[in-house]
Amino acid sequence: MLRQTLLSLGLLLGQAEVSLAADKLIPIEHFVREDEYAQPRLSPDGKYLALTVRVPQNDRFVPMIVVYSLPDMKEKGAVRMPVYEVPDKYYWVSNTRLLVTKAKEVGSKEQPQLTGEILAMDYNGENQEYVYGYNERLKRNSSRFADSRGSGTVTAIPKARNGRFYMTTSLWEGERTMMYDVDSKNANRKLIASVPISNAKFILQNDGKPRFATGSDKDGLYSLYRFDDTKDDWVMLSQKEFDGHIVPIGFNADDTEFYGYYSKRGEPTSLVRVNAQTGALTVIAENKIANLDITQTSINSEMPFAVASNLGIPTMKYLDAERPETKLHQMLSAKFPGNLVNFINYTDDGNTLLFSVASDREPGAYFIFDKSRNRAYPLFASRQLIDPEQMSERRPIQFASRDGIRLDGYLTVPKTQNIAKKMPMIVLPHGGPHGPYDKWFYDNDAQFLASRGYSVLQVNFRGSGGKGNTYQVSGWRKWGAEIQNDLIDGVQWAIKEANVDAKRICTYGASFGGYSALMLAAREPDMFQCAIGYVGVYDLNLMFTSEEAKSPKFKAVMTRYLGTDKAELDRFSPAKQAERIKIPVMLAHGMDDKRATFNHAEAMREALIKQGRPPEWMAVPDEGHGFYNTKNVQEFYTRMEQFLAKHLGQ
Repeated sequence: MLRQTLLSLGLLLGQAEVSLAADKLIPIEHFVREDEYAQPRLSPDGKYLALTVRVPQNDRFVPMIVVYSLPDMKEKGAVRMPVYEVPDKYYWVSNTRLLVTKAKEVGSKEQPQLTGEILAMDYNGENQEYVYGYNERLKRNSSRFADSRGSGTVTAIPKARNGRFYMTTSLWEGERTMMYDVDSKNANRKLIASVPISNAKFILQNDGKPRFATGSDKDGLYSLYRFDDTKDDWVMLSQKEFDGHIVPIGFNADDTEFYGYYSKRGEPTSLVRVNAQTGALTVIAENKIANLDITQTSINSEMPFAVASNLGIPTMKYLDAERPETKLHQMLSAKFPGNLVNFINYTDDGNTLLFSVASDREPGAYFIFDKSRNRAYPLFASRQLIDPEQMSERRPIQFASRDGIRLDGYLTVPKTQNIAKKMPMIVLPHGGPHGPYDKWFYDNDAQFLASRGYSVLQVNFRGSGGKGNTYQVSGWRKWGAEIQNDLIDGVQWAIKEANVDAKRICTYGASFGGYSALMLAAREPDMFQCAIGYVGVYDLNLMFTSEEAKSPKFKAVMTRYLGTDKAELDRFSPAKQAERIKIPVMLAHGMDDKRATFNHAEAMREALIKQGRPPEWMAVPDEGHGFYNTKNVQEFYTRMEQFLAKHLGQ
């Protein structure tokens, strides 16, 4: 009912036609269409709203930075981004001036990669300044600085909102990160701090002084530094300092305590409070099974007032029942049952709040709440063609692996399910595999497949993120073995417990999920009827010969993940195990993929052809790690739908 409520109130940024008769198949176009609006941010005084607007250009949608006035939602300024470039985040440094960090699209299955560039502009798009970045052509005042061939990020915005901000930079050559105090109007900057690690993040006290810096060393391992006043220098801390692993996130009002996420021996992280002088640590909130990775932050502060884990259906834990933010969040949550309310940002006076709501069936809807009127006003909905009433339930699941490990995941059950019949199922492994994990919230692939009548199984196998470092490390060098065992055990659980037809199961995945789809086909040729690999990696040996592998840090990380034993890499590579794959295969790949390079798909295809089982093939030029061109995405979904229907009898 949420989206119908939005439409009845009138979307401020345009209308959407989303209703369909319940018995009609949802058009593929509804799943292909990208978000038209994203990343809204309120100005400090609440007079303006900055957001990303995607507009059609040829066969794709390209982003624009647009600023609207509030409450009338009149466009005040618009800046078009170059092709493949997107705004990453917005930061208001005053009531009228905005910072934009830039990113570059590399594929729909990969987060846009930060370019390290920072732009500044007035709310109306005027007085643009290229504050930091490698592009000499765009530089004006910043061109006098020699140290701009690196990556810049926004560290923090001073409470004065005077147009200045703190910027972190890390040069592409060398292992050092600097923090500057920067004037957004002319790019003038003053060095504040420097630490001997790359891509560090500084944690500031309320007085603006950087106290901690977190990052990774040359081998990609976590490093923590603290500024020691007595030594007037940065000192590297070991885990012994806090008897465990800690990631500081911010300080209390008088800087006598700091907050952070803590794990003593690799278990899921808990939220802690630490005495800045003595190091005494107090646990504020914890979940024994999963990390606390959802936070709701306070007005004008990075300090959380509520936390939750992504295990199952997230449930907020409030840290102080009497705080105004807690009461407001509880009130809004009651107004949107079945959804998670997320506070995005507030005006400086705390009167106006920008928030969103989302669920397994609701991709996201955005509102502004006016405290003085005690009223919420709708802004826009994500994926406007999607009708949540037609989407399927994502049910949390739990089962034990063959070696006794607790495994969690989700089963998306078709809304049109006939409980009298056993259902066909698609196994959908997530990408990564180390770090990412499946969550309860709306999943476009899962919902598309469910709309076609398939149950969809997603398992957070060992090695996945979200459950602590020990769980994640347990999947290292286990790509073709225990990780696949966990997925196979999930299939067996679904056959026994979830009304799944054991004779109608296929597997589909992207990136590592594509690898896993083909590895499952090799491991259990009699369990699956077909497999689809999308931008997958299929020969693990190639992971060490790609352009990325020229980076010592990337190579060190891959060595930890995969090892270097040639025999094992071959044994865990679907392209080297093609003789064991007896089922129909579909391969789709972008020919300009920089993450899972195109030679992976070519190797897999050639190996299958040699076995006399050529795959269905979709190789697309000018596409990367996932397709962006609307026609290509449409074609992929259409061919996947036809391929699955052919082999599962839908």
